[in-house]
Amino acid sequence: MAGKESYPPDLTRVLAHIDAHQQAFIDRLLAYVARPSISAHGVGIRETADSLFGYLQGLGMDARLLEGAGWPFVYGRYGDSPHAPTVLLYGHYDVQPPDPLDAWHSPPFEPEIRDGRIWGRGVGDNKGQHLAQLLAIESWLAVTDGLPCNVIVLLEGEEEVGSPHISDCVRDHRALLADADLVITADGPVHESGQPCIKFGPRGIASFELRAVHAQRDFHSGNWGGVAPNPIWTLVHLLATMKDSRGTITIDGFYDNVVPLSQLEREALDALPVDLEAVMDGAGLARLDEPQERPFFDRLAAWPTFTVNGFHGGYGGPGTKTVLPHQATVKCDMRLVENQRVDEILDKVEAHVRRHAPEVEVIRQGGMEPSRTPLDSPYTRPLQQAFRTAQGTDPLLIPAMGGSLPDYAWTKILGVHSFTTPYANHDESNHAPNENLEVARFIAGIRTGAAVLAHLGEEG
Repeated sequence: MAGKESYPPDLTRVLAHIDAHQQAFIDRLLAYVARPSISAHGVGIRETADSLFGYLQGLGMDARLLEGAGWPFVYGRYGDSPHAPTVLLYGHYDVQPPDPLDAWHSPPFEPEIRDGRIWGRGVGDNKGQHLAQLLAIESWLAVTDGLPCNVIVLLEGEEEVGSPHISDCVRDHRALLADADLVITADGPVHESGQPCIKFGPRGIASFELRAVHAQRDFHSGNWGGVAPNPIWTLVHLLATMKDSRGTITIDGFYDNVVPLSQLEREALDALPVDLEAVMDGAGLARLDEPQERPFFDRLAAWPTFTVNGFHGGYGGPGTKTVLPHQATVKCDMRLVENQRVDEILDKVEAHVRRHAPEVEVIRQGGMEPSRTPLDSPYTRPLQQAFRTAQGTDPLLIPAMGGSLPDYAWTKILGVHSFTTPYANHDESNHAPNENLEVARFIAGIRTGAAVLAHLGEEG
């Protein structure tokens, strides 16, 4: 770990405060996780927002509930120094539904500590991670008379249902957010190796359904086979025109706006460690998807995808039923990379379907834009320094992560650089039963959050 003489002023005292109050902070997280806040069901969201609002007020922040068409955003601000940068800390207070309940080893909203981990729904995604950011702020204010940089906190209550109103919130309340210089999101897992990392953007996503209906009812396959068209075959043939056996998406213009990797991004991806054999064994894979020669992390960061999420039609029960179905559906998603756009891609999907299977209906189901911050951002260096100070190691730099977050709200609407700094273990089981967060990583997250504020403040 870096020597204390290299610490920014007051950070040594702040880190000592965090270390001395570890158990109290853990107890706070246990109480937070015990509060259900399931956005998909509307359970506990308003109550959790009100509680966070009160907490931010208690820290001396200008706290507000930003109301809109959906659940409220919880906003807080501390500091207005023109000589210090302003960092926006984003997180979400809603959690996934806990089903299936019988797969949990302990009740999802009765968090327990076992084997050095806290177990409970939302502990990693995202309550433990944004609480670590808030406790870092609290720790600074406990031992000093202010923060080393200006801070905006924005906590969302709809991230787990796709953040449908975040763009409206950012646009409607631009005056409260416009002076942010950068955005930091503490979410997701660290690298599979266990090393900390900084992620410079997520892929986007476009979701849609293909639906073929050829008659008013199902038919006897002997009496109607060869007479009535089969909607399942219609969709099979259509899908075969959309992606070939080499893994290339064959929709006209699909790759037109893909931005190639920069040299820095190429080098960063090549530097990421991976035990490919262990990854495949752990997932039960006999092979990777085509093309076989594509590097592992290029698949997650540099290339868009086309995934069939589900194929539904006809009979799927035991035994045989000689039915010719009258309708079939395919649910799909496409992960998008910079500079693709959701509407652009869905327009191209619709044009392709009109050309190859005009009787098939395309049903748009929404999406999220991709986002990318350059690796040579002026804020990369202080973030790297913060990890070295708090955790004693350099973070891996990941140009883009495979999943999707509403990062575009910061890079495309606010027009600022945005970073994801995960604090959770790589096997946190977010969105699954037995979600968990290593206690040591939670404390390291608080320390890192405190160091981030310090090193950003040093930048001036």
